[in-house]
Amino acid sequence: MSELHVMKDGTFSYSYDGEIQMLALSKLAEMGNIGDMTFEAECWDDDFEERECTAEEIEEQKTAWDASAEQREAKSRREVEQAKALFGGIDPSNPEAAQELADHLSRQRGWDQVTYKGDGLFDVDFNISGRMSHDFVFPVVEKMPVANSFVTVVLRKDNQIRVDAPGFANAGSGNPMHGMMGGMAGMMQMMMEEEGGEMPNVVLPDGTFTIITDGRILANNTDEGPKTVAKGQSLSWDVTPRSEQAPTALIALD
Repeated sequence: MSELHVMKDGTFSYSYDGEIQMLALSKLAEMGNIGDMTFEAECWDDDFEERECTAEEIEEQKTAWDASAEQREAKSRREVEQAKALFGGIDPSNPEAAQELADHLSRQRGWDQVTYKGDGLFDVDFNISGRMSHDFVFPVVEKMPVANSFVTVVLRKDNQIRVDAPGFANAGSGNPMHGMMGGMAGMMQMMMEEEGGEMPNVVLPDGTFTIITDGRILANNTDEGPKTVAKGQSLSWDVTPRSEQAPTALIALD
Protein backbone atom coordinates (compact mmCIF):
# COMPACT_ATOMS: atom_id res chain seq x y z
CA MET A 1 0.00 0.00 0.00
CA SER A 2 1.31 3.44 -0.96
CA GLU A 3 -0.24 6.73 0.13
CA LEU A 4 0.64 10.37 -0.60
CA HIS A 5 -0.85 13.32 1.29
CA VAL A 6 -0.31 16.78 -0.23
CA MET A 7 -2.02 19.74 1.42
CA LYS A 8 -2.55 23.41 0.53
CA ASP A 9 -0.61 24.58 3.60
CA GLY A 10 2.53 23.09 2.00
CA THR A 11 2.81 19.95 4.10
CA PHE A 12 3.10 16.47 2.65
CA SER A 13 3.59 12.90 3.80
CA TYR A 14 4.32 9.69 1.96
CA SER A 15 4.13 6.09 3.10
CA TYR A 16 4.93 2.76 1.48
CA ASP A 17 4.10 -0.49 3.26
CA GLY A 18 4.86 -3.58 1.21
CA GLU A 19 7.48 -5.45 -0.73
CA ILE A 20 10.21 -4.20 -3.03
CA GLN A 21 12.13 -6.62 -5.24
CA MET A 22 15.55 -5.22 -6.03
CA LEU A 23 16.50 -8.04 -8.38
CA ALA A 24 17.69 -11.44 -7.19
CA LEU A 25 20.98 -10.75 -5.45
CA SER A 26 21.71 -14.47 -5.46
CA LYS A 27 21.61 -14.44 -9.28
CA LEU A 28 23.94 -11.45 -9.38
CA ALA A 29 26.32 -13.35 -7.12
CA GLU A 30 26.31 -16.27 -9.56
CA MET A 31 27.55 -13.91 -12.25
CA GLY A 32 30.82 -13.74 -10.36
CA ASN A 33 31.32 -17.48 -10.85
CA ILE A 34 30.83 -17.63 -14.62
CA GLY A 35 34.45 -18.71 -15.01
CA ASP A 36 33.61 -21.89 -13.08
CA MET A 37 30.96 -23.05 -15.55
CA THR A 38 31.23 -26.64 -16.72
CA PHE A 39 32.01 -27.27 -20.38
CA GLU A 40 29.30 -28.99 -22.40
CA ALA A 41 29.51 -29.56 -26.16
CA GLU A 42 26.50 -28.67 -28.31
CA CYS A 43 25.81 -29.79 -31.89
CA TRP A 44 22.88 -29.40 -34.31
CA ASP A 45 21.86 -31.04 -37.54
CA ASP A 46 20.83 -29.33 -40.78
CA ASP A 47 17.32 -28.81 -39.42
CA PHE A 48 18.76 -26.99 -36.38
CA GLU A 49 17.76 -29.79 -34.06
CA GLU A 50 20.16 -30.78 -31.31
CA ARG A 51 22.10 -34.01 -31.88
CA GLU A 52 24.93 -35.91 -30.28
CA CYS A 53 28.39 -34.56 -30.97
CA THR A 54 31.16 -36.67 -32.44
CA ALA A 55 34.38 -37.14 -30.51
CA GLU A 56 36.13 -34.83 -32.95
CA GLU A 57 33.50 -32.09 -32.47
CA ILE A 58 33.72 -32.40 -28.70
CA GLU A 59 37.49 -32.09 -28.79
CA GLU A 60 37.31 -29.06 -31.09
CA GLN A 61 34.77 -27.27 -28.91
CA LYS A 62 36.70 -28.13 -25.74
CA THR A 63 39.87 -26.61 -27.21
CA ALA A 64 38.00 -23.39 -28.05
CA TRP A 65 36.45 -23.36 -24.58
CA ASP A 66 39.80 -23.66 -22.84
CA ALA A 67 41.29 -20.98 -25.07
CA SER A 68 38.58 -18.50 -24.07
CA ALA A 69 38.85 -19.14 -20.31
CA GLU A 70 40.77 -15.94 -19.62
CA GLN A 71 38.32 -13.89 -21.68
CA ARG A 72 35.33 -15.38 -19.82
CA GLU A 73 36.88 -14.63 -16.44
CA ALA A 74 37.66 -11.04 -17.47
CA LYS A 75 34.08 -10.59 -18.67
CA SER A 76 32.79 -12.01 -15.40
CA ARG A 77 34.91 -9.58 -13.38
CA ARG A 78 33.68 -6.62 -15.46
CA GLU A 79 30.04 -7.60 -14.94
CA VAL A 80 30.49 -7.96 -11.18
CA GLU A 81 32.20 -4.56 -11.02
CA GLN A 82 29.33 -3.02 -12.99
CA ALA A 83 26.78 -4.54 -10.62
CA LYS A 84 28.86 -3.43 -7.63
CA ALA A 85 28.89 0.15 -8.91
CA LEU A 86 25.11 0.12 -9.37
CA PHE A 87 24.69 -1.22 -5.83
CA GLY A 88 26.60 1.73 -4.39
CA GLY A 89 29.77 -0.24 -3.73
CA ILE A 90 28.10 -3.32 -2.24
CA ASP A 91 29.68 -6.47 -3.65
CA PRO A 92 26.83 -8.66 -5.04
CA SER A 93 29.05 -11.75 -4.85
CA ASN A 94 29.19 -11.37 -1.05
CA PRO A 95 26.66 -13.73 0.62
CA GLU A 96 25.86 -10.93 3.06
CA ALA A 97 25.17 -8.38 0.29
CA ALA A 98 21.39 -8.40 0.74
CA GLN A 99 21.59 -7.85 4.49
CA GLU A 100 24.23 -5.16 3.96
CA LEU A 101 21.82 -3.41 1.59
CA ALA A 102 18.98 -3.70 4.13
CA ASP A 103 21.22 -2.19 6.82
CA HIS A 104 22.24 0.54 4.38
CA LEU A 105 18.60 1.49 3.77
CA SER A 106 17.73 1.37 7.47
CA ARG A 107 20.19 4.19 8.12
CA GLN A 108 18.29 6.52 5.79
CA ARG A 109 15.48 8.71 7.03
CA GLY A 110 12.03 7.25 6.40
CA TRP A 111 13.03 3.59 6.09
CA ASP A 112 11.47 2.45 9.38
CA GLN A 113 11.72 -1.23 8.54
CA VAL A 114 13.71 -3.11 5.90
CA THR A 115 13.64 -6.89 6.21
CA TYR A 116 15.27 -9.15 3.64
CA LYS A 117 13.08 -12.14 2.70
CA GLY A 118 15.38 -13.81 0.16
CA ASP A 119 15.70 -13.78 -3.65
CA GLY A 120 16.12 -10.00 -3.76
CA LEU A 121 12.80 -9.38 -1.97
CA PHE A 122 12.60 -6.82 0.85
CA ASP A 123 9.68 -6.13 3.18
CA VAL A 124 9.60 -2.35 3.60
CA ASP A 125 7.83 0.12 5.89
CA PHE A 126 8.64 3.65 4.70
CA ASN A 127 7.22 6.88 6.14
CA ILE A 128 8.32 10.45 5.60
CA SER A 129 6.79 13.91 5.99
CA GLY A 130 7.79 17.51 5.51
CA ARG A 131 7.01 20.60 3.46
CA MET A 132 6.48 20.48 -0.28
CA SER A 133 9.24 23.00 -1.03
CA HIS A 134 11.09 20.73 -3.43
CA ASP A 135 10.55 17.80 -5.79
CA PHE A 136 10.10 14.39 -4.17
CA VAL A 137 11.17 10.97 -5.44
CA PHE A 138 10.68 7.51 -3.96
CA PRO A 139 12.78 5.52 -3.58
CA VAL A 140 16.15 7.20 -3.27
CA VAL A 141 19.01 4.99 -2.15
CA GLU A 142 22.27 6.57 -1.11
CA LYS A 143 25.05 6.17 -3.70
CA MET A 144 22.76 4.36 -6.12
CA PRO A 145 21.44 5.76 -9.42
CA VAL A 146 17.71 6.41 -9.59
CA ALA A 147 16.76 4.59 -12.78
CA ASN A 148 13.17 3.60 -12.08
CA SER A 149 11.20 5.61 -9.51
CA PHE A 150 8.02 4.36 -7.92
CA VAL A 151 6.61 7.84 -7.26
CA THR A 152 7.67 11.36 -8.26
CA VAL A 153 6.19 14.68 -7.22
CA VAL A 154 7.36 17.62 -9.35
CA LEU A 155 6.70 21.25 -8.43
CA ARG A 156 5.30 23.45 -11.18
CA LYS A 157 4.71 27.17 -11.43
CA ASP A 158 1.41 28.69 -10.21
CA ASN A 159 1.58 26.49 -7.10
CA GLN A 160 0.83 23.28 -8.96
CA ILE A 161 2.29 19.80 -8.54
CA ARG A 162 2.37 16.83 -10.90
CA VAL A 163 2.36 13.34 -9.40
CA ASP A 164 3.50 10.33 -11.43
CA ALA A 165 3.85 6.74 -10.24
CA PRO A 166 5.69 4.86 -13.02
CA GLY A 167 6.63 2.06 -10.63
CA PHE A 168 2.99 1.10 -10.19
CA ALA A 169 2.28 0.08 -13.78
CA ASN A 170 3.37 -2.59 -16.21
CA ALA A 171 4.21 -0.06 -18.94
CA GLY A 172 4.99 -2.95 -21.28
CA SER A 173 8.20 -3.86 -19.44
CA GLY A 174 7.01 -7.23 -18.18
CA ASN A 175 8.31 -6.37 -14.69
CA PRO A 176 5.73 -4.06 -13.08
CA MET A 177 6.74 -2.47 -9.77
CA HIS A 178 9.71 -4.76 -9.27
CA GLY A 179 12.78 -2.91 -10.26
CA MET A 180 14.19 -0.10 -8.21
CA MET A 181 16.83 0.10 -10.88
CA GLY A 182 15.37 -0.68 -14.29
CA GLY A 183 18.70 -0.19 -16.01
CA MET A 184 20.32 -2.82 -13.84
CA ALA A 185 17.43 -5.21 -14.43
CA GLY A 186 17.99 -4.98 -18.18
CA MET A 187 21.72 -5.44 -17.75
CA MET A 188 21.26 -8.50 -15.57
CA GLN A 189 18.73 -10.06 -17.94
CA MET A 190 21.10 -9.63 -20.87
CA MET A 191 23.98 -11.17 -18.91
CA MET A 192 21.95 -14.12 -17.69
CA GLU A 193 20.60 -14.84 -21.18
CA GLU A 194 24.09 -14.70 -22.68
CA GLU A 195 25.31 -17.25 -20.17
CA GLY A 196 22.28 -19.51 -20.42
CA GLY A 197 21.14 -18.66 -16.90
CA GLU A 198 17.62 -18.08 -15.61
CA MET A 199 16.08 -14.84 -14.43
CA PRO A 200 14.79 -14.86 -10.86
CA ASN A 201 11.11 -15.24 -10.10
CA VAL A 202 9.34 -11.90 -9.98
CA VAL A 203 6.68 -11.22 -7.33
CA LEU A 204 3.41 -9.99 -8.83
CA PRO A 205 2.14 -6.58 -7.68
CA ASP A 206 -0.97 -6.43 -5.54
CA GLY A 207 -1.85 -3.19 -3.77
CA THR A 208 -3.14 0.37 -4.02
CA PHE A 209 -1.76 3.85 -4.57
CA THR A 210 -3.74 6.72 -3.06
CA ILE A 211 -3.40 10.51 -3.15
CA ILE A 212 -5.20 12.62 -0.53
CA THR A 213 -5.30 16.40 -0.93
CA ASP A 214 -7.33 19.50 -0.08
CA GLY A 215 -6.08 21.17 -3.27
CA ARG A 216 -7.86 21.41 -6.61
CA ILE A 217 -7.49 18.26 -8.70
CA LEU A 218 -6.95 19.55 -12.23
CA ALA A 219 -6.37 16.20 -13.95
CA ASN A 220 -6.03 12.51 -13.12
CA ASN A 221 -6.33 9.11 -14.79
CA THR A 222 -8.26 7.16 -12.17
CA ASP A 223 -11.24 5.06 -13.24
CA GLU A 224 -13.69 6.68 -10.82
CA GLY A 225 -12.28 10.17 -10.27
CA PRO A 226 -11.88 11.96 -6.92
CA LYS A 227 -13.86 10.99 -3.83
CA THR A 228 -14.68 13.19 -0.85
CA VAL A 229 -12.82 12.29 2.36
CA ALA A 230 -12.31 13.98 5.73
CA LYS A 231 -9.16 15.83 4.61
CA GLY A 232 -10.48 16.86 1.21
CA GLN A 233 -10.45 14.54 -1.80
CA SER A 234 -8.79 11.24 -2.62
CA LEU A 235 -7.64 9.55 -5.79
CA SER A 236 -7.01 5.82 -5.73
CA TRP A 237 -5.53 3.30 -8.15
CA ASP A 238 -5.44 -0.49 -7.90
CA VAL A 239 -1.96 -1.85 -8.63
CA THR A 240 -2.06 -5.29 -10.25
CA PRO A 241 -0.22 -7.18 -13.01
CA ARG A 242 -2.86 -5.77 -15.39
CA SER A 243 -2.03 -2.13 -14.54
CA GLU A 244 -0.76 -0.81 -17.84
CA GLN A 245 -1.19 2.92 -17.25
CA ALA A 246 0.95 4.63 -14.59
CA PRO A 247 -1.04 6.69 -12.06
CA THR A 248 -0.78 10.43 -12.66
CA ALA A 249 -2.42 13.56 -11.31
CA LEU A 250 -2.09 17.34 -11.60
CA ILE A 251 -3.08 19.29 -8.46
CA ALA A 252 -3.26 23.03 -7.71
CA LEU A 253 -2.43 23.97 -4.13
CA ASP A 254 -3.78 27.54 -4.35
